Amino acid sequence: MNSLQPFHRSLGDSGLRISPLGLGTVKFGRNQGVKYPASFELPDDRQALDILAQAQELGINLLDTAPAYGSSEERLGELLKNQRKQWIICTKVGEEFEEGKSYFDFSAAHTLLSVERSLRRLKTDYLDLVLVHSDGNDLSVLNEGVYPTLAKLKQAGVIRAFGFSGKTTEGGIGALEQGDCAMVTYNLHEQRELPVLDYALSHNKGILVKKALASGHICLQDEDPLLASLKLIYSHPAVASAIIGTINPAHLRENVATALRVLQPSEASACHAS
Repeated sequence: MNSLQPFHRSLGDSGLRISPLGLGTVKFGRNQGVKYPASFELPDDRQALDILAQAQELGINLLDTAPAYGSSEERLGELLKNQRKQWIICTKVGEEFEEGKSYFDFSAAHTLLSVERSLRRLKTDYLDLVLVHSDGNDLSVLNEGVYPTLAKLKQAGVIRAFGFSGKTTEGGIGALEQGDCAMVTYNLHEQRELPVLDYALSHNKGILVKKALASGHICLQDEDPLLASLKLIYSHPAVASAIIGTINPAHLRENVATALRVLQPSEASACHAS
């Protein structure tokens, strides 16, 4: 078996069913101010289409994007014409990236503007999942207008689920008390947000893992860190998916093979993260 499709899992009680690996699309639209170990060129449309087709063939149905990912949303809107219902699209609100710098706005007005803009850019009339792109002051962010606004948009059917991409345990748990999902950093080097996973499990909430490979730095080690990373991540039953960004077809194929090796212990693979 070389597809993740049989291993799709529920994102808590959100009603979304997603692949255990999601494709991060930072590299579709931004190569400035990123923390990867090596520089890279943005893929052209043909290369991006090939990666998306390969991901779909390998059983990936989750795409992760954000306004802060440069032209990622706009490019996906063009590239996914006539494919919208085949994908679960996760985007974000709160962080903007302009002229090489990030700034944040968690007001109700900006949240509405951001969601409406994402709908236009992605050429869709609904968003599957919208996460708050926190600046790290998680509890303060939760006290602003962004979360109540996302709740109203969910009630209106504009978004199917919402959650929080934060940096603290307190923020992650607070976000899960009100929302559907938390995106947490959880890898071989960083496990401080483990209590968020435990809370999600006991309350049937969804967990997405970001920086599963520490933005590729884990894969600079000599052993098989991807295998060890995914074993750690998938060993926690709250985890629905780990987001790994790549624009390299060989690396994508090997990442999926490694995931299958963990989920179905008869596959073989190696480690590549970018």
